[in-house]
Amino acid sequence: MSSLLWHPAVLLEGHGVASGQALNAGQLKTSPYPKGTIAMQAPFFAALGLDLSPFWPGTLNLSFSPAELQLKNPDYLFRDLQWTHLHPPETFSFWKIRLRSVGVHDFNVPGLVYRPHPETKARHWQNSSVLEILVPYIDHIRLSEWFELGVNPETIQVLHP
Repeated sequence: MSSLLWHPAVLLEGHGVASGQALNAGQLKTSPYPKGTIAMQAPFFAALGLDLSPFWPGTLNLSFSPAELQLKNPDYLFRDLQWTHLHPPETFSFWKIRLRSVGVHDFNVPGLVYRPHPETKARHWQNSSVLEILVPYIDHIRLSEWFELGVNPETIQVLHP
């Protein structure tokens, strides 16, 4: 990757749908995707040239609020992917990134921004200041923990007010 710009972000609770943990949380959350959407989608992405096997099959939801995010020129774009019979096809974009710890942990790992396009996504929308990130499994991370996301500034911009 070219020179990265690093931006602080905080880990938020997600819907639990990407990982399938919404069903296991013992809360009122439910998901029609018991294996999780990432596990269900991975074979479709692999067939199109994107191997998600290095990554944990769930997303980290990182907030950059109150910053505005601008994403363009994804590394991977898959239009109108019919990965389930439960709703119409969706369009997905992925950007290569790096995620590193701030303070408590010591890691710097490759990852991807995972973005189902809002105009084709049937449910479980994300706030516009939140990115869903795919990375290898990282033990002992907590909600509200701070990280830094390294991005290619030509494709992802974090615009602070």
